[in-house]
Amino acid sequence: MTGGHRRPPEGGVTRRGLFGLAGLGAASSAGVFGVWKTASRQTPLAVGGTPAPSPSVTPSPFAEAAGKLGGTVPFLAGTAMLGSYLGLDGMTYPEAAKLRRRQLGRDQRITHVFYAWEDKLPDRIEGMPKSSVPMVSWRGPKYAEILGGDADDLIAAAARRIRDLGRPTLLRWGWEMNGDWYRWGGAKNDQDTEGYVKCFRHLRKVFDGEGADNVSWVWSPNWNSSPKQEWNRIDAYYPGDDYVDWVGVSGYNLHRETPATLFDPVYAKYSPRKPIMITEVGSKDYGAATKADWIRQLTAYVEQRPAIGGVVWFDTDTHPSYPEHWRLDSLPDAAAAYKEMAGNPRFSG
Repeated sequence: MTGGHRRPPEGGVTRRGLFGLAGLGAASSAGVFGVWKTASRQTPLAVGGTPAPSPSVTPSPFAEAAGKLGGTVPFLAGTAMLGSYLGLDGMTYPEAAKLRRRQLGRDQRITHVFYAWEDKLPDRIEGMPKSSVPMVSWRGPKYAEILGGDADDLIAAAARRIRDLGRPTLLRWGWEMNGDWYRWGGAKNDQDTEGYVKCFRHLRKVFDGEGADNVSWVWSPNWNSSPKQEWNRIDAYYPGDDYVDWVGVSGYNLHRETPATLFDPVYAKYSPRKPIMITEVGSKDYGAATKADWIRQLTAYVEQRPAIGGVVWFDTDTHPSYPEHWRLDSLPDAAAAYKEMAGNPRFSG
């Protein structure tokens, strides 16, 4: 999110062209839950889809599918998983999930939940559809807490809980690190982008040591950087291909941005070797059919970019201090446009 999207701390479950993966459009892929015990690191792709030489890494116990894009939540060629962060006024999560099932005629394929750094990460998510993949967005501390070793016990305990979910899980640690609104961002850590990289790698090392092989690691910057300075460029925070399974990106239509404006820079940079996930997205209503029109633009955008393997809507009207109602059914025509997207074969992942 940009500075205008700053959010207060959460606690618990609250909240241009076609590049290297384009050649996978006709490929077949195993189902999500059939292959989760596979290597979580994968061979990067060179432009055009040709396997590139991979640096030496410690093999996973499940190395039989080391080339699988997306790790334990595999990228399914030609399809995108459609899910949401779902928080509706006056409803529990199970109630909200049932409402969306009735409205859309399908379940959420990604269940997005938010946790504070100090929280216990989930070993179960009540009401999550059986076919859904959890995506856990986990806040971070200042880098020194991780790099000094003080947080190792906390990290290890978190790894064991995610391991005990017993299902493929997307872990999105320290998202939007290139913004100046979170304590784990470079702007609040003395512009130490390398410190973020070291933290991400350290978390993965601890999780691997605890046997949390069901985790697919999502690295997820904001679509633009704040401040817009050379030290704060997005790629300065990239942990490296051996540590990232999915490249995510947050982007909201706040000022009439097109999907291409929001997502193409990240797509262009990383789609040659990693599947892309739009990890947070929503659209402001500017009157008339503007929100519905934007949802249809997003649908067309994803159809044209085959490396996108997931889209996660910020489906809520309960966000503190936020006047926008990001929920997909804030207007009847917006709900209809979203239902069209949900029924589109491109979103059948």
